[in-house]
Amino acid sequence: MKVLVMGGTQFNGYALVRELVRRGHDVTILNRGKTEAPLPASISRLICDRTDHAAMRATLGGLEFDCIHDVSAYRPDDVQLMVDLFRGRCGHYVFASSTVIYAASNRLPITENDPVDRSDAQNDYGMGKLLCEDILVREHRERGFPASITAYSMVFGPRNIIPDREQRMFVRLAKGRKVLIPGDGTTLGQVGHVEDQARALCAMMQNPRTFGRRYNLTGSDYYSDEGYVDTFAEVVGVSPEKIFLPAAFMDDLYAGREDLGGGGMQVKIDIRSNQEARERALFGVQRILQRLAPHLHHWNRSVLFSIERLKEDTGWAPEYTFRSAVQQTWEWMQQEGLDESLAFDFGFEDALIDRFGH
Repeated sequence: MKVLVMGGTQFNGYALVRELVRRGHDVTILNRGKTEAPLPASISRLICDRTDHAAMRATLGGLEFDCIHDVSAYRPDDVQLMVDLFRGRCGHYVFASSTVIYAASNRLPITENDPVDRSDAQNDYGMGKLLCEDILVREHRERGFPASITAYSMVFGPRNIIPDREQRMFVRLAKGRKVLIPGDGTTLGQVGHVEDQARALCAMMQNPRTFGRRYNLTGSDYYSDEGYVDTFAEVVGVSPEKIFLPAAFMDDLYAGREDLGGGGMQVKIDIRSNQEARERALFGVQRILQRLAPHLHHWNRSVLFSIERLKEDTGWAPEYTFRSAVQQTWEWMQQEGLDESLAFDFGFEDALIDRFGH
């Protein structure tokens, strides 16, 4: 197939490009040309800023593709322009959304039919993805535009552009640091491997069963917070000292009554007078241990997603287990020397270790 990838040089897009080329597709990528990557020699590269609509029309006008994978659209204008440009000139348009769109739920796993969150608690990223989805659903229903939506969830693997996730945990353990775990460590989470997700996107291409539908895209394994740490430690080959952060303290963090800003501890800050304290705290929690959308899901709420719809409609299934994903990513980090060269600020962790590690 003749395939266009919007983006294509970073993490999700890069893995997708490699998988498409491996399968023999004719691949073109479009991006601003600011990120270098060891791209396959066979691809074509268009340089354009997608926010410049006149330039986009000049660059893409008249081109046709069997499939477009849009992994770099975040705003409604991004998607509306692509629809306007490729209505009638694209066999399939696959939009990368996010599981951050979903409302918190006590019924697990969360399916594509469960409610989304459009409340004031939703952040700009999540609301942007929802508004993009709205356009595609309307275009499919009213005009038959062949669009599909994939909701990514905390993607994991080599070249991750969010190093504060798995890469931070690897470095923490390799340096022999103590490891912080929220509460009693029993909260459940889930990640998907970037290469599995690239295979899923390829399996969807021009499959009419996927038109007009959203698909959760993640791994099949679940893990507890403590199980996450134990798996990483086993792969790295260490036995870390674990420090469990009290539930009352975690509740205060999520209520904005504790502040992790600047690596220090400012206690008893009223959320009504300092919303920034809560935002810094939630960002800090994500650095302690991978956490999906902490602005929507309380710290001890398990967040799990069903991938059954995608498996049924495409025949795809994840090849990586959680442990094999950790193993493969650690091997990549060592090959790249990142286990020694990456540096993180562990200041706020040290403050928590001093406070709760006795």
